[in-house]
Amino acid sequence: MIDTRENYLDIIKNGNLLGVHPTQMLLHGPTKRLLDTYHWHLPNKGIVASYTPKARDVEDHFGVFRGVDQIEAFAQATIVSCATFLECRKSNCLPDELKDKFVPAFISVGNVNFHYYLEEGDTFISMGNITFYKWRQMVADGRIYKVPKGLDLNDYFSDFSEERLLKYDISSDFKLVAELHDITGRAILKELFKKNE
Repeated sequence: MIDTRENYLDIIKNGNLLGVHPTQMLLHGPTKRLLDTYHWHLPNKGIVASYTPKARDVEDHFGVFRGVDQIEAFAQATIVSCATFLECRKSNCLPDELKDKFVPAFISVGNVNFHYYLEEGDTFISMGNITFYKWRQMVADGRIYKVPKGLDLNDYFSDFSEERLLKYDISSDFKLVAELHDITGRAILKELFKKNE
């Protein structure tokens, strides 16, 4: 965890999300946060992040992590985390300061093809490629893979690159779970949500 505002602002200005805990980046509460760790991040380009479904995530759904939750987990890892990071960089602020102004919202979801399923305890990665970012709106394509048991993801992705991301160049030991296209989100001004009250 990052301990001071100055350290965090320096990371946002000059670094990436490695070493940042998702609780410090995402505005979601603990029961809606579907992200455990960032493993690789290149601002403006893409990200690799992981999550392991908990018992609450599969409750009342046959022990299976729902497809809609896979889309949400992918969105949190990609368009929410990456756009929040870039908006903080642009505004020279921290994510906590953004939550008073904006709400992250889905704009659209393109094609999603599921190839496999995930259960409680199955760690998976979201590999996201940023295809558009402007006016607090971000679009990403990517894939979700089930991670081989016992693999150290931080070590595995320590020398990852944009070229490998674009080719989904990872070991065949990873099991393809889903392909996602045009996952689009935007930070909406909070005042717009209260406009009709």
